[in-house]
Amino acid sequence: MSSTREVPRRESPWGRPEGDTRQPVAHRCNDRVEDVVQACFEGNPFKTVPGPFKLFWRCMQSKPGEEPTEPFFYLQLAPPTSEVKLE
Repeated sequence: MSSTREVPRRESPWGRPEGDTRQPVAHRCNDRVEDVVQACFEGNPFKTVPGPFKLFWRCMQSKPGEEPTEPFFYLQLAPPTSEVKLE
């Protein structure tokens, strides 16, 4: 899942290099780690964390575009979709 949500940028006291127009982008597994963090607060972490953590780990080990498409355990987001790129 390629996340295109905006990420807040902190301004540096040194400014930005001239011509730098890059914008920060959320990591493709960001929603999975947020699901793990939410699981920590949903009762007994020994029971709630393993499922979301396994999906997060699979996401981190996967190649871009091959992230797991299983639904989130605790986040109220639509399940990620697999984006197939035809060349």
